[in-house]
Parts: sequence; structure tokens; C-alpha cells
Amino acid sequence: MKIFEALRNDHDVQRDLMNKLINTSGKSDIRIHAFNELKEALESHALAEERFFYAPLMESDDMADQSRHAIAEHHEIDELIEKLEQTDMSSSAWLTHMKSLQHLVLHHLDDEEHQFFQMAGKVLNETQKSKLASNYREEMREQQSA
Repeated sequence: MKIFEALRNDHDVQRDLMNKLINTSGKSDIRIHAFNELKEALESHALAEERFFYAPLMESDDMADQSRHAIAEHHEIDELIEKLEQTDMSSSAWLTHMKSLQHLVLHHLDDEEHQFFQMAGKVLNETQKSKLASNYREEMREQQSA
């Protein structure tokens, strides 16, 4: 597996969880559980992605600015998650914030998958792509078992 497939697999999980959350209402067990899953998925993904995808790419002059931009978007996502945590799940404001989070995350994922991955594919060799995927997946396993 290459790093791109590993990241895309996690992106699909994130998309599914966000869709599930948008289709829930009130402070239901389903919403609480799905939000906790999404929060954990986004946080662990961002950490592992920054370590094993963006950090190596920052060494390339061609990828440094794009990597910094993507990391800045991770920070924006963290801020929206905090806003969601501070908002009553049964209020209409919660769903509004959730839709903002979904919009930002989908924009971020689309940028990665349709632009960033192609550029990174030209910078990384095949061995690096496989090694980064292995390191990324190991980090994700460690975070999930913690």
C-alpha cells in the first residue's frame, strides 16, 4: 500500500462519519457516539498525516507551501471541533457548526486527493510512498490502541 491509499481510506471513514452526523438530531446516543468517533478519527489522522506525509514533503521546495497550508487547515478543523464541543448538541447551532466542519473537511480532503497527492507523487519515489504508508498506518494503530 502507498501513502495515498492509506490516507484515502481514512478520508472515506471521515466522510461517512460526517454524513452520519449531519443526518442525526438532538443529543442522541448515535450523535454522541458518531461525534466522538469523528473527533478521534480527525485528530489521529491529522497527527499521523503531519508526521508521515507533510513533514517529509516540507523538505521539498515544491511542496513546502502546500504542506504548511494543509497543516493550517488542520488547525482550523481543530478549532471547529472545539466549537462543537462547547455547543449543546441539541441546539440548531450545533448542526450549523457541524455543517461548517463538514464543508471545511471535505474541501481539505478534495484538495489533498485531487491536487496535493498528484504533486506529492512526483516528489516521492515508490520506496518512500510505501515506507510512509507503513509508518502512517503503524502510528494510526498505536493511537487507536492508546
